[in-house]
Amino acid sequence: MFRHGSRFLTRVTTTMKWRRPFSTDLPAESVADSNFIEAWRKVVPNVEPPKTPSAFMAARPATPSSIPSKLTVNFVLPYSSELSGKEVDMVIIPATTGQMGVLPGHVATIAELKPGVLSVHEGNDVTKYFVSGGFAFVHANSFADIIAVEAVPLDRIDANLVQKGLTEFTQKLGTASTDVEKAEAQIGVDVHSALNAALTG
Repeated sequence: MFRHGSRFLTRVTTTMKWRRPFSTDLPAESVADSNFIEAWRKVVPNVEPPKTPSAFMAARPATPSSIPSKLTVNFVLPYSSELSGKEVDMVIIPATTGQMGVLPGHVATIAELKPGVLSVHEGNDVTKYFVSGGFAFVHANSFADIIAVEAVPLDRIDANLVQKGLTEFTQKLGTASTDVEKAEAQIGVDVHSALNAALTG
């Protein structure tokens, strides 16, 4: 069976023309799966087909032909929505690869967030949040979805408590005996160091 495996693989790759579409190739409006609905109606004709998650989502705006003047930002936390459909000039996110500025027309990107400052720029106004981590999804249609685990406006952070926490976690890191204790202490040091840098920088 394995002797013929390479023959089957070459046959599949030469006959298969399918490619995974980019997000910009997908239709802006949600499309119902007609095969599923048809199969459902054959099996259970008296019951309406269940709705899939895409049925509850708003249609994705189409990619504009020209670059818009504003970036539309959605900034959400597990327990609240900080920004919803907010049009801004730019956001600067603390990606794990470094600070990343996102302007209208930015190339589609997914970035992991590290503890740091998220800046939202609207003209001369700059709103800063400290985020503990999360992800940013930048879409080709000048929309950005930022999902954070925790976030707090920078002006609500107490510098004295940050220094106290940094001292405590540094001591814990020095006295940690197990890998779990070391990891927890290192996370505390990293977050409090980023908080301290955000407040002093």
